[in-house]
Amino acid sequence: MARVVTKSNEKLSDVTETRRSYDEGCIAAHALDLIGDRWALLVVRELMLGPRRFGAVREGLPGISANILTRRLEDLEALGIIAREQLPDPVRVQLYKLTEAGHGLWPVLRALCRWGAGMPGHDPRLFISPTALMLSMRALCARDRAGEHQVAMVLGADRFVISTAPGQFRVERGIADAALRFEGGTNALAAAIYGPAPLLQSAQGMIRFDGDLVAGQAFVDLFALRPEG
Repeated sequence: MARVVTKSNEKLSDVTETRRSYDEGCIAAHALDLIGDRWALLVVRELMLGPRRFGAVREGLPGISANILTRRLEDLEALGIIAREQLPDPVRVQLYKLTEAGHGLWPVLRALCRWGAGMPGHDPRLFISPTALMLSMRALCARDRAGEHQVAMVLGADRFVISTAPGQFRVERGIADAALRFEGGTNALAAAIYGPAPLLQSAQGMIRFDGDLVAGQAFVDLFALRPEG
């Protein structure tokens, strides 16, 4: 097993002894040694928009067992990719959050979204987590055509605010008094955002939309599963 050269080698010893390695000096192989385990990048994905409880992370990854998720969180923490924080009394809830190194994986996730969007075989009927949808929109937005919009996205218990402007796209968790509001199941909202049907048709069946329809359609038109450029 090739050792991972960091300041926290002692903390990593248990991880590196049990993880499989490519045993190569290639830096891409080194990166895969660290983050290439099954579920690891998807755990990072679920934390990309802010700290989350264990249960919330698992809700976004319905195919993972509690034991495997616990192991991945422990491994990622040992690698310095995530950290734990404890909310003070009276809440006393433990959260997991990305470190600077963890947030540094966003370009990797972005590239995977864009590459995967151009590959055949994607089935949009399968489960999509709310965070996954928001990050796909962050990855695929045509920023060069973006107007100024503030959009509330309500996906069950998850709330997001999206702000766009020429050349800009920002998404964060939270609630805002936005001019445009989309509400519905995650897969239904994904179909409304990426599908061929106009927003008027989507809003009459799949989802709920509040706001100016022309502005809403202009926002939806910023997204396509075949990214430009």
